[in-house]
Amino acid sequence: MTNILIIDDEPGIRKTLASILEDEKYKVFTAEDALLGLEILSREDISLIFLDVLLPKMGGMEALEQIRKDWPEIEVVVISGHANVDMAVRAVKLGAFDFMEKPLSLDKVLTICRNALAIRHLREENRRLKKKSLSRDEIIGISPEIEQIRRVIKQAASSDARILISGENGTGKELVARAIHRLSGRANRAFVEVNCAAIPDSLIESELFGHEKGAFTDAVSTRKGRFELAGGGSIFLDEIGDMSAVAQAKVLRVIQEQKFERIGGEKTLDIDVRILAATNKNLEAECAAGRFRQDLFFRLNVIPIRLPPLRERAGDIPVLLSHFLSEAGEEQYDFDEAALEALKSYNWPGNVRELRNLAERLRVMYQGCRIGEELVTDLLQKIPRAFGTQGAEEKTLPSPGTESRFPPALFNMHFNEARELFEKSYLEFQLSQNNGIISRTAEAIGIYPSNLHAKLRKYGIRTER
Repeated sequence: MTNILIIDDEPGIRKTLASILEDEKYKVFTAEDALLGLEILSREDISLIFLDVLLPKMGGMEALEQIRKDWPEIEVVVISGHANVDMAVRAVKLGAFDFMEKPLSLDKVLTICRNALAIRHLREENRRLKKKSLSRDEIIGISPEIEQIRRVIKQAASSDARILISGENGTGKELVARAIHRLSGRANRAFVEVNCAAIPDSLIESELFGHEKGAFTDAVSTRKGRFELAGGGSIFLDEIGDMSAVAQAKVLRVIQEQKFERIGGEKTLDIDVRILAATNKNLEAECAAGRFRQDLFFRLNVIPIRLPPLRERAGDIPVLLSHFLSEAGEEQYDFDEAALEALKSYNWPGNVRELRNLAERLRVMYQGCRIGEELVTDLLQKIPRAFGTQGAEEKTLPSPGTESRFPPALFNMHFNEARELFEKSYLEFQLSQNNGIISRTAEAIGIYPSNLHAKLRKYGIRTER
């Protein structure tokens, strides 16, 4: 039940307001002065206050200041029989939700009450979602490697130094970039992400730097680029190892000069943006092979952060798994020691992303079950061993021994059911191997991106990166 507090020295006002609000099923507390009202606030969970201006012992405006200081989440509606514009303006400046004149209108009281409670609900929901979002962005782990990364992030975040984050697909490079931005002095400004691998070479310059109207055939209006949108904040150049040579030269110039021009533009724009970059490639080897500019590598690699693959920090697996399983609810999962050892000994070619997918499968299919070694082994083998994988990926998969390369349950299903199970598992695996990028996955498996989108919708496969 929603609790509302009325602070007014007039018994008639308290009684009338309380009657109106109780008819709407609110629980009402009343106080004849501000001191008594503050005492009620200290022991009751109040959502909304109706506060008179002229009160004994402590004035309403003084009480409003105290309430905004100690209970900033509570909405306050100020009421007065001696209202004027200056008083209303002062009340709003002090943080009041609204100002009402006596005699009070029944309809207006109820309208303001509903609006104030709706605003409070939205703020609470926003805080909850923000907290949940921060939880999803949290870097989880207790291993020495992760502790060291946290220390580097904390030290580097306060500066504007460029940072190069390296690691295999699925190790959490974006999480590190977001953590750096969140702890920096730019936290309240934009965090703009650019997936360099997903943007065609013909569009990358326009995406990064924008264009003027008429700059090329399809430029029907002026468009800001990602660097301009990130002004004052941070830009995250993900998979920068896949950036074309032309785009590399442009980015290098921006880093050196802190200015650029839109395509087709004559005006030079100054920018203030922090550059964070990430790659799953060995950029030093790419430089040696002539595929990446050495001067750009040195500019980006001011502070290097390497994220270890999950197989190198197996001790974090129980902590990560517990975190992922608790994200969607309160269900308890009981893993025996053999099951945890099986998880730790697996190679995890998809890294943390693959572990998250496993946790989601457990939440859907095995709520409340005791998780043993046999079940874990079956789940780990089911997806990877269902495909004829290529080259390097195949080396990371469990040895099939003399068993079938397909889950035994597959042969007990009807044809259509088995085909759909295989297709869903196949697409999930291929997405994990291609960093969740639709265009790259479609190219790898030989179908059009539009067809791949349709299949992902059919099977309810999410493409969170």
